Amino acid sequence: MNNVKLRDSNLFRLIVFVLIPLVFLISCGLKPKSYLTGIVVTIGIYVILCASLNLINGFSGMFSMGHAAFMAIGAYLSAFLTLPSNVKENMCSGLPDWLIHTQAPFAVALIVGGLGAMLVAVLIAFPVVRTKGHYLSVVTLALIVVVCAVVDNQESWTNGSRGLNGIPAKSNIVSVYIVMVITLFLLFRIIRSSYGRGLIAMRDDPVAAQTLGINLVRKKISCFAISAFFAGVGGALWGHYLTAISSSGFYFTKSFDIVEISIIGGMSSLSGSILGAIFFTVIPEFLAPLESGLKIAGVKLPAMFGLSNIIMALLLILLIIFRRQGLMGNSEIILESWFSKDTYLSLFKKEEYQKLAAGFKNLFARKKKQ
Repeated sequence: MNNVKLRDSNLFRLIVFVLIPLVFLISCGLKPKSYLTGIVVTIGIYVILCASLNLINGFSGMFSMGHAAFMAIGAYLSAFLTLPSNVKENMCSGLPDWLIHTQAPFAVALIVGGLGAMLVAVLIAFPVVRTKGHYLSVVTLALIVVVCAVVDNQESWTNGSRGLNGIPAKSNIVSVYIVMVITLFLLFRIIRSSYGRGLIAMRDDPVAAQTLGINLVRKKISCFAISAFFAGVGGALWGHYLTAISSSGFYFTKSFDIVEISIIGGMSSLSGSILGAIFFTVIPEFLAPLESGLKIAGVKLPAMFGLSNIIMALLLILLIIFRRQGLMGNSEIILESWFSKDTYLSLFKKEEYQKLAAGFKNLFARKKKQ
């Protein structure tokens, strides 16, 4: 037990990564209209979007910037299925009659939104995945322009640049975090499967992967499609959280935000999407008072609009310089704790309590030596 560290204790992982977050989520769920709950819901949606992007950018060797386009597709398709018929008749009169008079359950709308994004991804993947490096990024950015142009010009279907409003507010802390956990579990299983090992091989050495029999084009297309599906689901959740959507909400800035979260948490870690989303969402909230002006020692500082964005940019630059692999690197300690039965069985094992005590003892011993 002399060399035991806290991270080696399943009981410690259960407390830190499962029980404490669960208690926090339950407390937020009891206050569904609070400001804090809104932040927590936003974090959950960003985790879904970032984890799906990491599948491409972190594990396949490609670099996509078009996630906002798949978000838009998922958001609009799910809205078409959940908006009341009278609202669709007023704003989307060009939709087929059967769709105008269809009102599907929220879960069905999420899946359809994801499948719609996946279908578009498959259609464009054949030419897109044959490009490499920054060329792929440019092509996926162009996809955002195309999707937004279609949304703005098909006014009879999408209400044009005015967007859709009155979308049912279905994205609450329960629905978002259930979908988030399912998404992370599926992606985690994919990465730990033979398929995922093939993606990593393709990322690390495409030539060697091809000589081992991996079909690079097929692998890239399937990866692109899976990522787009979850991006569509995330977009659907986003639309049903805001209850109003338009093309301006799914432009370049949204894709840049998701890429920033990915870089912060670590592109080669699904667990990193959790830390990245928390960092990206919470830090600006703490910095927001700086923009309206603070009073320090009786001195009123002037309002400095945009300062929080400047500070976030500096933090990102420092992170890239000193921690290029992101906060989590390639570690999956969070998801390994969530999806391992050993974590939950540790409550009933005496040796786990001994390991936890030894971990704290060794930690305090190291602190004293320093």
